[in-house]
Amino acid sequence: MDSMEDTLEIGILRYDGAQAAAVLGMTDLLTAAAGIARQRHGVSHPLRVSHWTRATGKRTPERVFSSDPVSLGDRPTVIVIPPGLGDPLPEREARYYADWLRSEHSKGAGLCSICKGAFLLGETGLLAGRTVTTHWSYEEHLVSRFPDINVNTDRLIIDDGDILTAGGVMAWIDLSLILIERFLGPTIMVETARAFLVDPPGREQSYYSAFSPRLNHGDDAILKVQHWLQATGGKDMGLAVLAEHAGLEPRTFMRRFQKATGHTAGEYVQRLRINKARDLLQFTRDPVDAIAWKVHYSDPSSFRKIFTRIIGLTPAEYRQRFTSHQLSPGT
Repeated sequence: MDSMEDTLEIGILRYDGAQAAAVLGMTDLLTAAAGIARQRHGVSHPLRVSHWTRATGKRTPERVFSSDPVSLGDRPTVIVIPPGLGDPLPEREARYYADWLRSEHSKGAGLCSICKGAFLLGETGLLAGRTVTTHWSYEEHLVSRFPDINVNTDRLIIDDGDILTAGGVMAWIDLSLILIERFLGPTIMVETARAFLVDPPGREQSYYSAFSPRLNHGDDAILKVQHWLQATGGKDMGLAVLAEHAGLEPRTFMRRFQKATGHTAGEYVQRLRINKARDLLQFTRDPVDAIAWKVHYSDPSSFRKIFTRIIGLTPAEYRQRFTSHQLSPGT
């Protein structure tokens, strides 16, 4: 995402029972990062933060706070569902928010949940077939309620490009820093962490940013293909298949895809695959050749070359530098 040119808005859902510490803490952290970007680095369009809540008599939530009310956009770039305290939202209330979240996602908004917020995100149906995280004490309940979701509570953050899920109730700090890194860059993320005396997330300390696909471009046909590629892990990158999925002629598809995403379709899929490979290298002990197959490379040698070109390290070097210390033998 071209964060230096786009107007970026991180919307926080202020539903009944949302943890106030997360709502206000994220607001402070993200607003401070925007100030650092503007004052120290001359970024002319830093991100803004907004709060959204149910509006009486209206079909969708309304913006009730903005850190920059002068330059309001139509909709948020990313919507965050903070942790919930107490009982889950009533079914009607949950459906009200889920319908809006699903609609905004279809228009290009990224979605994030923290801890118990995964239950509300699950109501959208967008997590089917995906791997997500939440607090370990909610794992059994989440699996029971949404059996088509894969839950991995060993992970604090799972970044699936258009959807991010965070585990513990205080993981809003980690999620905030990841969003700062995504939209304003690693330098501003680290400076913000230092200012607040908090540790940056482990993976985001690397010199190599995770692939963050541009989703708020407004081209529905291309967005449809992006969501399909995300769901399938970029398994099929044939031009004819992608163009057909978009309902466009191949030449038109190629032109519109590059304009919308900033990448050719081939390069986009390569980066999507390599991003998944990074997670597997960091959080599993799978052999590199096996990882190549898992991210849809039939030739491990080609996988190594592409990985090195995009990341700047070989798969083995990346694993040595960034592997999780929590892995136990045989993982």
